[in-house]
Amino acid sequence: MNTKISFIQCGGTIDKGYPQGLTDHGYAFKIEEPATISILERAKPQIEIDMHEVLRKDSLDMDQADRDTIKAYVENIENDKIILTHGTDTMSLTAEDISSIKDKTIVLTGSMLPERFRNTDADFNLGMAIGGVQVLPHGTYIALQGKLVKWDEF
Repeated sequence: MNTKISFIQCGGTIDKGYPQGLTDHGYAFKIEEPATISILERAKPQIEIDMHEVLRKDSLDMDQADRDTIKAYVENIENDKIILTHGTDTMSLTAEDISSIKDKTIVLTGSMLPERFRNTDADFNLGMAIGGVQVLPHGTYIALQGKLVKWDEF
């Protein structure tokens, strides 16, 4: 039987695209379709995928209301293995907010460069998150830059 993992898109660099001519309140990027989909299509892992799009925001633009939305969404997912793709700048704030959720293994990940870039770290980070969410005990973790640790140890 395949492992089922719920993926939640929150936004961040991992999902950024740079459409020509786009300017949105000073930004030259937009948060596009979940990078997770492209990465998983390339990797072909033997897992069952449950994909959710919750936010499409740069993490610097997230506020407490956004974090409350993310937390409520995670709480209401029946699956106990959850990966959030999130911007790295405020990932720890969201991780702290959702760390009180019990009976689930939650891993936040992202990337320093968009998934669409050839030299991105997105595939590596998501792979770490997928491996971690399957073997770690319930709790909230961050998988980034070769580290996979409890949210408050990053």
